[in-house]
Amino acid sequence: MGLSLSAWLYGRVDDSHPSSSAFPHLAVPTSSRLAVTLNSSPVASEDPHSHWSLVHHSPHFLLSDCKQEVTRSPVELSSDGVRAEMGVKSGLHVWEVLWSSNLRGSHAVIGISNQNCPLQASGYNVLIGGDSESWGWELKTNQLWHAGQSLGLYPENRKWGHSEARKHFMPKEAETPLNIPERILLVLDADAGTLGFVVDGCFLGVAFKDLPPGEELFPAVSSVRGGASIRLRYLNGATRDPPALMALCGLSIHQFLGKDRQNQAEKLPLPPRLQHYLISCH
Repeated sequence: MGLSLSAWLYGRVDDSHPSSSAFPHLAVPTSSRLAVTLNSSPVASEDPHSHWSLVHHSPHFLLSDCKQEVTRSPVELSSDGVRAEMGVKSGLHVWEVLWSSNLRGSHAVIGISNQNCPLQASGYNVLIGGDSESWGWELKTNQLWHAGQSLGLYPENRKWGHSEARKHFMPKEAETPLNIPERILLVLDADAGTLGFVVDGCFLGVAFKDLPPGEELFPAVSSVRGGASIRLRYLNGATRDPPALMALCGLSIHQFLGKDRQNQAEKLPLPPRLQHYLISCH
């Protein structure tokens, strides 16, 4: 069966299409642990890790009944934040944040905080990352913020130091902030003490490291834009243990198939039970 599967896979023509997105050229390799987590089916949308906190948010943020969406009121001269209802102290965790680029304005920040980060301030400021209790990525300028200081641009290879990036972009474009799409994945590895982001299906690398070990950390956002609507969903997580061999094999097959052929898993020369596993785990 292994030979027939290999012949089926490597006998296929790769029909994937080149992407016009900037992000594939900025992606960095992921660990097998993160790759398997990203390839796994999301947990139920009702998971409490998907909820914004009913208590820990600015009074200018209104929560939906399902607690998965917050909307900022049209208030002037105010910076407003909200964090998730549940934090984590260990493990690798991935959340999805949906935030329309048309409803961000300036000082739109996504990141993490502990329980002591302020969630409202006068004026227009970076709130998440504006103190030592939070770490934030400002989406409009692509700057990283912590302790009230800008730590530079993210992704780190934005300056096109890599030869692959130089092939696709002119130096002039390096000065222009990347247009971050609506869907952003927040990747918190509490065991390694790192925070990174996935955009357009590409992991952009570690944004922050040396996060405080054993401290409960929460996804958080801050905004100054009236009408900004931000949705949170917890996708999946993993323990410190290495991924199972079956999950790694499934990941390898999915990666070879590519996005355009995921629906062909049922045509693989495999027993129906294994075909079902490949379909259900993606």
